Amino acid sequence: MPELVLLNKPYGVICQFSEHDKHPTLKSCVPLPDVYPAGRLDTDSEGLLLLTGDGALQHAIADPRFKLPKTYWVQVEGEPQDAQLEALRQGVDLGDFVTRQAKVRRIAPPELWPRNPPVRFRKTVPDAWLEIVIHEGKNRQVRRMTAKVGLPTLRLVRVAIGPWRVDGLAPGEWRQETLTLEQLKQVQHAKGINKRTGQPGLPPKAPPRPGRALRHRTPR
Repeated sequence: MPELVLLNKPYGVICQFSEHDKHPTLKSCVPLPDVYPAGRLDTDSEGLLLLTGDGALQHAIADPRFKLPKTYWVQVEGEPQDAQLEALRQGVDLGDFVTRQAKVRRIAPPELWPRNPPVRFRKTVPDAWLEIVIHEGKNRQVRRMTAKVGLPTLRLVRVAIGPWRVDGLAPGEWRQETLTLEQLKQVQHAKGINKRTGQPGLPPKAPPRPGRALRHRTPR
C-alpha cells in the first residue's frame, strides 16, 4: 500500500527539497528519500502539507479535478461584514480566474502554535479569524481572495486536506501513514460541490491511523 507523510510545514519553509539561497527547504523537516509534495503551500503559510513517493496518489491529492477540500484558518485584518463573507462564498473574480464556490464562516481565535516571526498588527485596526474551505489550490489563492474583498490576510494555516488533518503535529513535525484501500477510495472519489445545497461539504473526519504511524520532531 502507498505511504503518505503528513507534515506541519513551518512558516518560512519553501516547498522544495533542492537548496534555496533564502529559505530553509522541506529537507530541513523531512529527512526521507524519494518523497515529494502532493500540492504546495506558500512559503509564508503554515500547516498541513502531504508528501508521498507514489505518483498516482500524489496526482490524486494535488489535481483539482479530484476536488479534495482544503481547509484553512485565516486571520484577516478588519471586521468581516456579511457582504464580504458572501462574496468569498460565491466566488471572487481575481482577474486571471474566478474562484469556485467556497465554504466560509467566522470562527473564534483558534489555539495554535506561536508563529515565528510573530504577525505584525496595526493597533488601530481589528482582526478576525475565518475558516475557508476551497477545492482549488492556485498560487496564493486564499490570500488573493481575502484581499479582493477588503480583508487582507495576516496569517494563514492549512488545517486539513480531504480526510487528513494537521492535529497533533507541532511545526516541523511529521508522521508517516500507510493508506488502506478504503482511504484510497476516499481520495479517488472525493466529492466537491454538494448538488443539493450548492455548497462544498465539510471535510470528512480524519480516519483512524491505519498500520504504521511514526511521529517525528525536527532536530534542533
